[in-house]
Amino acid sequence: MQQLFISDAHLGAHSNPDNDQLENELIRIVDYCEKNRIMIHILGDLFDYWMEFHNYTPPLGRRLLERFSELHKKQNPGYFITGNHDFWTTGHFKNCGFHVNHESVLMRFDKIEILLLHGDGLDSPDMYLPRPLLHKVLRHPRFISLFQSIFNGKSGNHLMKTFSEFTRNNSDLNTEKLTNWALKVLTQQPIDYIITGHDHVPRMETFSGGTYINTGAYYLHRTAVIYNNGSFELVTWNDELQLFEPMTKPI
Repeated sequence: MQQLFISDAHLGAHSNPDNDQLENELIRIVDYCEKNRIMIHILGDLFDYWMEFHNYTPPLGRRLLERFSELHKKQNPGYFITGNHDFWTTGHFKNCGFHVNHESVLMRFDKIEILLLHGDGLDSPDMYLPRPLLHKVLRHPRFISLFQSIFNGKSGNHLMKTFSEFTRNNSDLNTEKLTNWALKVLTQQPIDYIITGHDHVPRMETFSGGTYINTGAYYLHRTAVIYNNGSFELVTWNDELQLFEPMTKPI
C-alpha cells in the first residue's frame, strides 16, 4: 500500500479565504488518497494553533477532520505525530481515527526502517535532538493545567494564535540543524530513512548510512512525500488536476 507523508499545513495561520482554500485542497487530497488506496500520515503542525479543553474542541479544520474520520472507517488509519503547534490534544485526533504520537514512530515497509517525527525535538536524550526550553515548558502538564485554569477554550486558542503569529518567521529557515542531526542518527543507528517536517524546506539528502527527507511546508510549497514499492519521492499537489506530481526542482 502506498503511503503519504505531509506536514506543516498550518491551518489557521492565514486569512479566512486562504484557510478555506487550504482546507478544501487537503480534503481533495484525502479524496485522492481514498480513491487510490493511499495511507496518510501527518507529521505535525497540521494546525497553526490548537488546544483542546475538556469541554472545548477548536473549530479549525472541522470539515477536514470529519473527512479523515470517514476515511479511517474505510481503510487503516495513519499516524498523526503532533508538532510544536498542535500537540495540545486530549483525544480529538484519536477520535478521528488517527494513531496519535507526540514523539516519533519507527515504521517498517518492505524491510526498510523508517523513523518519523515532526522535527522540533524529542524527549529521549539518546536521540540527540533536545527540545528548546520554551517547547518543554509549553508541553509540561503543570503549565497546561495552569493555562486552562486561567483561560477558557476560545480565549486560550485566541492567545495561542497571537503567540504563533508573533513567533513564526518564514524568512529564517535553517536546514542545517535537522540535516546534520539526521546524518548523525543514520550513521549510528540501523535506520534507513528519516522523514520530518518542521523547518519548511522540502529536500532529500542521501548519506552513506541512509536518507533524510523533509516534506517541506504544505502551505508554502504544496509538497509531500510518497512511498511506493520500496522508494520515496518528493511530490507537489496539483489542485487543478487533483493529483500529485514529482517535485522537479529544489525550492
